Amino acid sequence: MSINRREFLKIAGISTVLGIGGITAGAGLRKNAVEASSVMRRPDALTGKRWAIVVNLSKLKDEETIKRIAEACHREHNVPHIDYKNHEIKWLWPEKFEHAFPEQEDEYLAEEIKHSYVPLLCNHCDNPPCVRVCPTQATFKRADGIVMMDMHRCIGCRFCMAACPYGARSFNYKDPRKLDPKVEKNPEFPLRMKGVVEKCTLCYERLANGLEPACVKESNGGLIFGDLDDPHSEVRKVLEEHYSIRRKPELGTKPSVYYILG
Repeated sequence: MSINRREFLKIAGISTVLGIGGITAGAGLRKNAVEASSVMRRPDALTGKRWAIVVNLSKLKDEETIKRIAEACHREHNVPHIDYKNHEIKWLWPEKFEHAFPEQEDEYLAEEIKHSYVPLLCNHCDNPPCVRVCPTQATFKRADGIVMMDMHRCIGCRFCMAACPYGARSFNYKDPRKLDPKVEKNPEFPLRMKGVVEKCTLCYERLANGLEPACVKESNGGLIFGDLDDPHSEVRKVLEEHYSIRRKPELGTKPSVYYILG
């Protein structure tokens, strides 16, 4: 993972040129980034134009339920358990409503809602700031809206962590294998290494096998997954029937995770 200053500036320079207009070398980076997210698709693979998740908070109110969903996600992707909070790795986690949605604060807000828990994860923004700041394109957005992480390209600069307004990225300060010897619960998903950033990738590998995300499967209807651009999808139906909110929409990131109160 070591990289000297000259190599870093060279890579950053390519990224800057890409942001201005793009060149042949930059096109190569983009091509590799797409290949990095590719897995062998089965004929019944799930495909969409813009994947989204709707969180039904009436079914996911307590912390333990959300922790169970998070554990399913973490088992699927070999996310290590780390007790030290400053170094913990989180792909999905519970948070109190009042902390997740501070802009919804109101002295008359129902206590049941104010102190309830909500599941948080990468919002897979349609306009992701993390992608814009990554100097190596280790983080990039797929055509179907999934914001990906290529751990082999990541140089650990953590610009993406600084740019993400949702705190949805984690940094591997140490080798996950040494922190948790039993971390490899799913041998089909690659382990990460020290010095790289990781986050939720919306179970792109499960989609390729015709399966919905692990968190959705574990939620018993609390999480609804589908194509936001498909007017006949379940997520569109739910959003048309219920008022929904998103985290920090005023930032213009256009999150793909929606929350409905009931």
